[in-house]
Amino acid sequence: MSTALKTTPYGTGSGLLVEPAGPGGLDGIDPKELRDLLSQAGFLLLRGFGADMDAFTALVQHTSTSTTLDPARDFYSEVAQKVDAGFDEVGLHTENGNSPFRSHLAWFFCEKAASSGSQTTVCDGYRVWDALSPRARTAFAAQDIVYSRYVAEPQWRAMAHHLLGRTKPADEIGVEELLALAGQLPGTEIVPQDDGGVRYSFTTPAAGTTVFGPRPSFANSILGPSFNYEKPTITFADGTALPPQLLAEVEEVTARLTENLDWQDGDAAVIDNTRVMHGRRAITDPHRTIYNALSYIEAPAA
Repeated sequence: MSTALKTTPYGTGSGLLVEPAGPGGLDGIDPKELRDLLSQAGFLLLRGFGADMDAFTALVQHTSTSTTLDPARDFYSEVAQKVDAGFDEVGLHTENGNSPFRSHLAWFFCEKAASSGSQTTVCDGYRVWDALSPRARTAFAAQDIVYSRYVAEPQWRAMAHHLLGRTKPADEIGVEELLALAGQLPGTEIVPQDDGGVRYSFTTPAAGTTVFGPRPSFANSILGPSFNYEKPTITFADGTALPPQLLAEVEEVTARLTENLDWQDGDAAVIDNTRVMHGRRAITDPHRTIYNALSYIEAPAA
């Protein structure tokens, strides 16, 4: 029997607070109902389910076709990795959004909430695109953006190991297998380096369609962090830099539309990673414990 849900608005946009309307836990939520809510809301804060790591892991697996990872983080369950990007504020981004391996969904589980500050932030790319000036929308619609950077051998091997279904030990995966994976992804070029690492470039729209539909969403990693990696070079597709005045407008608009997820112990959240960017306020309580997971779902039939 599925867990009955009640929903109320959360924040100033279309986000939703989802709570139990009767008995049942996080792992009893109907996956289709969750995906349907997410397609409308962009992000859901799940509260009051008495969640633990097992229930969180089960919900991620029931809702998704497969999971992926950040290769620089350690696993704490079959799907969950601990959020550990230092203590500074983290800029808005989509998970793995500056690579060809962006997930459809980003999940979070708060085992222990901070006593102050340290909120996860969310910013709906639909709202950002609508709020940008016509001049900015024209600039971003005229050509794609390109991320390029170096990735060390242990990190690309960990990613390839997971993308290949963990059927082969990471240290036995050859770079040709990574190249084959990338060859299935438009706009991706990977060049092996002499030290075993790779340098890649990834071309993608700044405002693209989402997993749930064709409406353009300004969801990208232009403002995002590079805590465990080399900072990427970000340009337009013609090789020109993003103009400072254009970036300044993006920063002003996103700052105005950014909302906080104010965590409580046992909360979980799911974000449409193709539509909604997220980040973090500076950590003022280092004893908070939050995990995340990344997953793919089947796109709805047209």
